[in-house]
Amino acid sequence: MPSRYRIGEAAAMLGVSADTVRRMIDRGELRARRTAGGQRLIAAVDVAALLASRSRRVGKGLTGESSARNRLAGIVTRVVKDRVAAQVEVQAGPYRLVSLLTREAVDELDLAPGVRVVAAVKATNVVIELPR
Repeated sequence: MPSRYRIGEAAAMLGVSADTVRRMIDRGELRARRTAGGQRLIAAVDVAALLASRSRRVGKGLTGESSARNRLAGIVTRVVKDRVAAQVEVQAGPYRLVSLLTREAVDELDLAPGVRVVAAVKATNVVIELPR
């Protein structure tokens, strides 16, 4: 699991252009660290936090305006585990998805805030998968 994303990767997850991410860094909305080669890297948890904050601001009417496919690429924003079960929250564009699964599955997939996943939705179930 990467702990940091390149600007282009962060842009894809946020649904914006790389230039927009650069401006967000310049405005202080996202923090970035430069590598020895000068490339800016953004902490995965910061991308997850920004996505989570955006989902709280999105109006409820948005879901009635588009037709979502049954496989949604997103990023984990929160993981809550107990001894047997776990709750995983995923931000996929403007959609916040919550999946209940076993703790064993969460541990095997190494799910944590900032990890890119694919949410496969079938009826009322949300299945979390790692992208290829």
